[in-house]
Amino acid sequence: MNGADVLLLVNLGTEDSPTWAIVGSQRDVTFDESTEEIDVSSKDGRARRVIPGRYGATVSLDALYVPDCLAYAALRDAMRLGELIQVQRQESEAALEYAYAVVTGLSSGMPDQGEATVSADLTIDGEWSEYWS
Repeated sequence: MNGADVLLLVNLGTEDSPTWAIVGSQRDVTFDESTEEIDVSSKDGRARRVIPGRYGATVSLDALYVPDCLAYAALRDAMRLGELIQVQRQESEAALEYAYAVVTGLSSGMPDQGEATVSADLTIDGEWSEYWS
């Protein structure tokens, strides 16, 4: 699969009536998931024993700057207002999963004689929910 087939979308509508919009001109999107480990080792043995702890997920996005991109504006507004935003992962134009997220970082690069870029970092609230077909 080509990475160009994987996109992050933002809900511009409501939870009951979603309107999904692609964050325009994406160049890279990274979906990370992790589980903390809890050490349950004891003095009874040398081997380390672990069990799964808290689950976490993040998304990092890099895109070319598109001045009228409503999805990026929604990310900016959610960050500035301190609100959760609903996002969706799409592969080959098929919606795979969705979640609520906190926008934890936004940045823009506007170099002279170069492409203008934006980036966003999000932390997923809870877990991703899969669409069932």
